[in-house]
Amino acid sequence: MSGNFRALVSLFLLLAFPALALEGLEKGESAVVAKVVDGDTVVLEHAIDGVLAVRLVGIQAPKLPLGRPGFTAWPLAEEAKRGLAALVAGRRLTLSFGGRRKDRHGRLLAHLHDRDGVWIQGEMLRLGLARVYSFADNRAAVAEMLERERQARAAGLGIWDSPYYAIRAPAEAVGDIGTFQIVEGRVLDAANVKGRVYLNFGLDWRSDFTVTVAAKARKLFTGNGIDLLALKRRRLRARGWLKQRNGPMIEASHPEQIEILAD
Repeated sequence: MSGNFRALVSLFLLLAFPALALEGLEKGESAVVAKVVDGDTVVLEHAIDGVLAVRLVGIQAPKLPLGRPGFTAWPLAEEAKRGLAALVAGRRLTLSFGGRRKDRHGRLLAHLHDRDGVWIQGEMLRLGLARVYSFADNRAAVAEMLERERQARAAGLGIWDSPYYAIRAPAEAVGDIGTFQIVEGRVLDAANVKGRVYLNFGLDWRSDFTVTVAAKARKLFTGNGIDLLALKRRRLRARGWLKQRNGPMIEASHPEQIEILAD
C-alpha cells in the first residue's frame, strides 16, 4: 500500500468515524440515554457492567445542587444540562474507555459518541459548556479536549463569557481557595525539595501561588518529555483544585494539568 493511499484511507476514517481519531480509547457497549442529570452526567436505559449512571470523563460542566444542602448552582449550570440533553437525550450512544472505568461513586467513566461518530465531550467543550477536567488515571484524548476548550475560550462561548470561569492571574488565586480554577502566569523559580518540585509564580513562596508535583508524579512528566525544573521563567497555564499551603497551591498529578505557553 502506497504512502499516499494510506494517507487517503486515514483521512477517510477521520472524517467518517471521528471516534477513531482519539487515541487510547477502547470501544465498549452502546445504550440509550434515559435521563440527563446535569452537564456531565447521564443515566442509561439499561445497565452496562451493572451500572446505569455515566460520568462524561475528562470534562467538568457547571454544577447543579442536585439535592446538596446549601449548594448554590454555578453560573450556566442549567444551560449546560440543556446543552447536553440536546446532544444525547433519548439517543443511542457508544461508550469508550481510556482509563479507570468507574469513579468513587460507582459511575462509569466513559467517552460518548453518537451514531454519527460525534464525540459528546468534544461538543460540550466546543460549545463552551464545560472545561477540561482530567485525572492521572484517565488521560486519553485530553490533548484533543484542551484544543476544543481553547477554541471556545478564544471565541468567548458559553462559560468563557462569564467572569466566574475566567482564567486567574497568580495574584488572584488566593481568593479562590477550595475551587477548581485555571491559573496562568510566569514561573519565577523552580525548586526540587526532597523529590517534590515546586513551581513558584511569586517572589515569596510562603504566600504566593505555587504549582507542586510529587516525586511519583514527576515520572509522568518526564515520560512526556517535560523537565519541570527547566520551566523557570516560562509562562504556564495550570488547572486544578486550589488548596491553601503556604499560599494558594495546585497539585499537578499529570502533565495535562500544565500547558506550556509561548513567551
